Amino acid sequence: MTSLADRTITALRTTHDALAARVAGLSDEQLLQGSGASEWTVAQALSHIGSGGEIGLAGFRSAVAGEPAPDQSFNEGVWARWNAMSPREQASEAIVHSALLVEAFEALTAEQRESVAVKLPFLSFPLPIAGVAGMRLNELALHTWDVEVAFDSTAVVNAEAASALAEQTAGHLAFMLGFTGKPAGLSGRVVTLDVPSSGFVLEIGEAVSVVPASPATTATLAASSETALRLLSGRFRDTDTATVTGNVTLDELRQVFPGF
Repeated sequence: MTSLADRTITALRTTHDALAARVAGLSDEQLLQGSGASEWTVAQALSHIGSGGEIGLAGFRSAVAGEPAPDQSFNEGVWARWNAMSPREQASEAIVHSALLVEAFEALTAEQRESVAVKLPFLSFPLPIAGVAGMRLNELALHTWDVEVAFDSTAVVNAEAASALAEQTAGHLAFMLGFTGKPAGLSGRVVTLDVPSSGFVLEIGEAVSVVPASPATTATLAASSETALRLLSGRFRDTDTATVTGNVTLDELRQVFPGF
């Protein structure tokens, strides 16, 4: 069986290639359409992919070389430069920088994929390559969906990426739900949510956290891994299929995970 790092890097390649094919055919007018991220145009969603790729690659290279990661001023300079680009430049450069980061992950040896760790400034612990690749896949897959859904209301995250991200959310990326979840929508209730199709359990109290499976679950979400992924990232559509039983409703869950 391949490692989680391998599966995640393979999903990065698949997702990047699909995005590159989509962007190649977009007109200037289409780049200005609204994306699945409500406050961004398609070009701005692509800009986020591109700037994230550039920043991610700089940090990745520093970690592999055993050097300090770039500081916040580097990130701010990157964001300013991308914000100043035209929509067409944002689109074309996004594909370039996305490819560079995917290629960097692909170039790692099997030993490096298991031994290299990256210290991110907002975490107190280093992430292994599997987790770093998972963070990039989460960003790339969801913002690729933001682009796709602008032109296809039935768009989904590809199955390979959704499967890898379900496993990542249960492990290396569990901390992210603490940042993105807004549990105040449940008025202080503590709810353990079992997501059987994605293999992890959420506890929603003062914060959102991933916990071991427990017979004390109080609600169950029945949804595919792909739908659950979009629900947890604020991208659930009224036409999506999911049911919730127990002491929380689907609408309440959507309030807890408003998106980013």
